[in-house]
Amino acid sequence: MLRLTKKLLFGLEAVLDIAYNAKARPVQAAAITRRQGIPKRYLEQVLQALVRDGMLIGQRGPKGGYRLAKDPSAISVADVVRIVRTIEAAPDPLVGAPASALGHKIVRPIWQELQARQIAALEALTLAELVGRAKTVGVELES
Repeated sequence: MLRLTKKLLFGLEAVLDIAYNAKARPVQAAAITRRQGIPKRYLEQVLQALVRDGMLIGQRGPKGGYRLAKDPSAISVADVVRIVRTIEAAPDPLVGAPASALGHKIVRPIWQELQARQIAALEALTLAELVGRAKTVGVELES
């Protein structure tokens, strides 16, 4: 089952912040840190992974920052989850750990099925939908 870690939570918040505050200029990491309260050490690591995997485009320089590489409607929450999970240090407890016959044949398959359902639900949810939710509940845009 997907575990909501700090990196995953911060990664989702950072990408949503970039999608929500997208304008003509890229969104600066310092602005994300200020708005979301994400510690710089987590944010930098997550943003670098998202750039490396092609979800974000990084622009260097004093007016640099980050922008989405694709339209928010083309990016699912599951896309973000998959990228951020690659930088997390915790091993997947379902892979390679010893288990009994009941564990291998009953318990692990149930967990894998639940995880597949979670991923399917996250695949169906796009950044554009989350941006719409943020607007609906009145989250203020940066001016």
